[in-house]
Amino acid sequence: MNAQDSTSTRPYLVRALYEWCTDNGFTPYIAVRVDDSVQVPREYVKDGEIVLNISYDATSALQLGNDFIEFKARFGGKPRDIMVPVGRVIAIYARENGQGMAFPPPVDVLSAGGLSVGTVPGLLDAAAGAPATPVADASEGPGDEGQDRVVQLVPTEGAPGPSDEPPRGPAPAGGGRPSLKRVK
Repeated sequence: MNAQDSTSTRPYLVRALYEWCTDNGFTPYIAVRVDDSVQVPREYVKDGEIVLNISYDATSALQLGNDFIEFKARFGGKPRDIMVPVGRVIAIYARENGQGMAFPPPVDVLSAGGLSVGTVPGLLDAAAGAPATPVADASEGPGDEGQDRVVQLVPTEGAPGPSDEPPRGPAPAGGGRPSLKRVK
């Protein structure tokens, strides 16, 4: 079996980051590019995207499978069944500090020109309530066609790096914000 025949790493990375968030007391959020294959409440979709809290407290019957992320959640007090194809997940991150991982958007989005990989940092910043800033150039290089690329969130401007310390309260105003760094 070669790399082209193997399964996608995306579901494994989503599960790993979900576990990391919950182990460290963080709230895992996923950003999803919505199309007809995504079963979410459409009234909460903005610009073809939705950010979902997938923490234990916000969901029931959560299943992080290789093909779909499925769970039940309440939106405006109304119970809903949610089903997201793993390929439509464009990021998973901790709400409290923004650490996580962004993925290339689905191929149909790139070919339609609706969203480019370079706008994922803006999506994450908007989800965290921060102004959007372009941080990483994730344009395809030679030989990258059809490959999943991983983008890692890293702290900027003097923010402390990853450590084994327990989470602290909210960062002071003007503190470092996570940004995306391309990892091959």
